[in-house]
Formats: sequence, structure tokens, C-alpha cells
Amino acid sequence: MRRRQFVSLPAFQYATEAARAAEPELIPSWPVFDQREEDGLEKVLKSGKWGRGNGGAVAAFEQQYAKLTGSGHCLAVANGTSALLVALGVLGIGPGDEVIVPPYTFIATVNAVLRFHAVPVFADIDPATLQMDPKKVAEQITPRTRAIIMVHMAGGVGELGEVVALGRKHNIPVIEDAAQAHLAEWQGKHVGPHGALGCFSFQASKNLNSGEGGAVVTNDAAMAERAFAFHNNSRGRTQPGTEFHYEMSGANLRLTEFQGALLSAQMSRIEGQAKKRTETARKIDAILSRVEGLTPMKVAKDCTRNAYHLYMFRYEAAKFGGRTRAEFLKHLAKEKLPASGGYAPLQDEPFLKNTFETRGYQFAYGKNYFEKWRKKNDCPVNRKSCGEAVWFTQTFLLGEPELIHKLDKSLAAWFRKG
Repeated sequence: MRRRQFVSLPAFQYATEAARAAEPELIPSWPVFDQREEDGLEKVLKSGKWGRGNGGAVAAFEQQYAKLTGSGHCLAVANGTSALLVALGVLGIGPGDEVIVPPYTFIATVNAVLRFHAVPVFADIDPATLQMDPKKVAEQITPRTRAIIMVHMAGGVGELGEVVALGRKHNIPVIEDAAQAHLAEWQGKHVGPHGALGCFSFQASKNLNSGEGGAVVTNDAAMAERAFAFHNNSRGRTQPGTEFHYEMSGANLRLTEFQGALLSAQMSRIEGQAKKRTETARKIDAILSRVEGLTPMKVAKDCTRNAYHLYMFRYEAAKFGGRTRAEFLKHLAKEKLPASGGYAPLQDEPFLKNTFETRGYQFAYGKNYFEKWRKKNDCPVNRKSCGEAVWFTQTFLLGEPELIHKLDKSLAAWFRKG
């Protein structure tokens, strides 16, 4: 096993092990809240206006978030999956259509496509970034391709410019799935409005959190109005409650006023938290740069700000005498350094075969379609990467300075075991 010289970060004054055990947790609880959230919730409660139809909290948040992302329009919705459903619904996605997606993403990206009885087509990832590879996107485009979903995985941004250019070349709209990418930037501008529509999530684990929630952003006014109608059970923004006339299908995907109030309060600390995550990520970068076999995921050249919903790195077992990633994760857990192996290869999950074998899909695509689809959607880079990736969560990156010292010591101990 080859190894680089391992040098600890500058020492700090640390308490004894016994005293440390009595100290507060090094990783903060999540979410963070104070009187601002309480005041916002109480205001909505006492107003008696709990839905967006007659309240103002959701609309106020939408204005804030549109300004933050540099978008012309923002629509708050029930959750991140709802945001994807709205985006696909606005674009008219349906049976017979193909939507290109990355295989390294949360299942919601694919589930949203399946809800419209369309076909998710996987474009394999760049092993250095774990973001969708534009070259693989180009290979998967067919006359049936109706949309491309570009996921900003873990808060980083891949080769967004190349993907958007491909979309323009082939007249295919691009949806930015920025569920994990609050405050991420591409070429100095916030992600979200670079394609046709951008989708965000405010689920409980996210860097901006209202328990559940989501948003759709766009610079297209007509799309914004269609998005509103879709999320409002087919009712337009100016349509009175007494008028029952509908021009498009839709669903009830509205956000409540309570969540709107929570999000406005959470917005007040998002920038400070983001800076803390970046500072911690850079310290981890410095540690891992001295460890052969632990490689931080590369940031694409035009990603000018990583949101760090996750800190991701690659574990190469061969560099550690064959000790497995599972053993490494167990070692970190013993040191009270929570980490995970992240996603399994989505293209191999049984839900896809089970979906293609349903009556609706077999009627639309034929009984033998899955085998044809499977051969085109193998994604070997994703499969290998899923076996090597290691994640620290965004709350880890908000941890106390001693947490990084513990990580430094833990990796040194892992070397000594070898």
C-alpha cells in the first residue's frame, strides 16, 4: 500500500477525553431556528389565513427567492418532487416521450418522469465530479427526447453550459434539478434559471428547510403562469374562486402559509451557514489532499460556488490494502464521524423493471420494451462510483472545529491499521 506523508492540521487546545464526552455534540442539530421562526408561525396562526389563496407569506417568500436566484419568477410548491412534476407538466411531457436524467441522483428525479408515463433515459456520469457527462447526454438524444434534467448533485454544478447548449441545438428544454443546490453558482450566477425551469427542494435535510417544500423558478412569464395553474388544480392566478373553467390538467401542489413563513425566517441565516460549510469543506480538502486513495470529488471549472449539501469523496480500497469501503465507514462511525456510502446504482434498482411491466407502460411501449431500455441504460461509471463514494452531510460541515481535528486523527489511525 502506497501512502503519502500524513501531517495533522495545526493543533488546538483540547479537553481530556472524559471532558469531551460531556461537551455538547460537535455536529449541530438540524434545523436551526430561533424567535424569528416562532414569530413568523405565530403571525400566520393568528391571522387565520393559512393557505396561499388569502395569505401573503408564500408570496413574500417567492419574491425573496426569485431575487436570490436571479429569476424572473418563482413559484413555491409542496416539495421538491412537486417542483419536478410542475416543470414536466408545463412542458407537456407524456407517454412516448423520453427525458434524459443522470443515474446518480435521488429517486425523485426519475419518479417524476415516471408519473407522466414517460421514459427516463440515463446519461452516465463523469467519475471525477459525479455530475452528468454532457458527452453521454449527446449520445442518448433521440427524436423522442423531450427534456433533459440536469441535476446539480450534492450542491455542485456540472457542465451546465454544455448541457444547455445541447438543449438549444436540438430544441430540447433543460430543467435544472437544484434540489440540493441552494446558493450554488455557475459562472457567477445562481443556479435555477439557466434552463427552461429550475426546481428546488426545502425538505427537512436540505440547506434551506421548511420540513417539506419546493420551488420552481423561470425567466419565462408564460411558463410561470402555466406552472401556477398546474400546481393550483388547473386554476390560473387571476381566476376567481367562483369560476369553474379549466384549460389544462393539474394537481394541488400548493405550499402552506406556515411553510412560507418558515422559509422567510430560514433565509435570514442561509448565507452564513453556506460560508461555514465552504470553510469546513476546504479544510477537509486539505486533509484528503495528503491521503492517497481518498479523493475529493472535483468541482467543474464553471462552478463558481459549491453549495455543499454533501461533501463527497472517493474511497479506493486498493490503496488501503483491500480494506473495503464498508470497513472504512465502520471505522469512521466508531470515531463518531458519521458518513455514508451514498446512492446505489439507480439504473439497477427493481422499481424500473416493475414500472415498465405495469399495464400502462406495456400498453404504451410494448411487453419487451424493458430489455431494450436496459441495454441502453447500463451506466458502468455510475455503478463503479456508487461502490466508491463517501458522503459527509451538510450538518457535518456545520460542525465544531474539533470535528475536523477528529477526522484528521481518525484518518491517521486508519493508515496505521494498514
